[in-house]
Amino acid sequence: MKGSADSSGSAETRETRLTRYAGGRSTGEVDDVVAAEEPLEVRVEGRPIAIVMRTPGHDRELAAGFLLTEGVIKSTKDLFDITSCIDPGKAGEGNAVDVALTHPDAFDFEKLTRHVFTSSSCGICSKASIDAVMKRRKSLHDDLRVKARTLLALPQRLARKQDTFKSTGGLHACALFDAGGKLLALREDVGRHNALDKLLGWALLEKRTPLHGHIALLSGRASFEMMQKAHAGGIAVVAAISAPSSLAVEFAREAGQTLVGFLRGRSMNVYAGAERITR
Repeated sequence: MKGSADSSGSAETRETRLTRYAGGRSTGEVDDVVAAEEPLEVRVEGRPIAIVMRTPGHDRELAAGFLLTEGVIKSTKDLFDITSCIDPGKAGEGNAVDVALTHPDAFDFEKLTRHVFTSSSCGICSKASIDAVMKRRKSLHDDLRVKARTLLALPQRLARKQDTFKSTGGLHACALFDAGGKLLALREDVGRHNALDKLLGWALLEKRTPLHGHIALLSGRASFEMMQKAHAGGIAVVAAISAPSSLAVEFAREAGQTLVGFLRGRSMNVYAGAERITR
């Protein structure tokens, strides 16, 4: 059964003290808040497979989304449980999430470790990378149609819900909308990949994946990894407030996705899948 929509995405902050300058002169010290950033160790069956620098909060979703976009799991049927493990004596440095699989005996840990550290840490930077992803995942076939005016209204709807960004100015956000532009869920994080993994993890745990008929909005730019993560979640329409990369454009075209960039004010650029956008 699907759970209720969750448009809340407020992330943790930390208090700090700073010296403010104006006109080249110090105006004194003031209190401020910054976005929290701490390491999270992702474990599978008790074995560490990755360390992610993230904003604390929605850690179970982050782990689920991370494993979904890395191709380790495909649905909630592959998950037995996700447990949060926190060492209170290390002030967050010992944070970990342990994922128990439904069929752990069928899982190749050596293959996972190599794949995760290659794709997430070393980066993906060639046409061969697109081919590798498309061998694992099929091109998306989604008859979704979205009105141009619906897309143009999304950034303002996202901004109204970015509570932590308003106070810190230091977070990325990813939001999920339905075809009519209704905000379903929002996640914020210091890492844009983390924000999208949290969003996809939420959808996975709510048994909403694959997300056919939905729109993902990115507060920053659209990279190859962001497009392949959206593709892993079944999202055919991805819009970004900033620019796309060349590899993101190539991937979108081969993966059957619609890619919109520079979605600002009353204008936008459509780099792939323009047939899904209507007047």
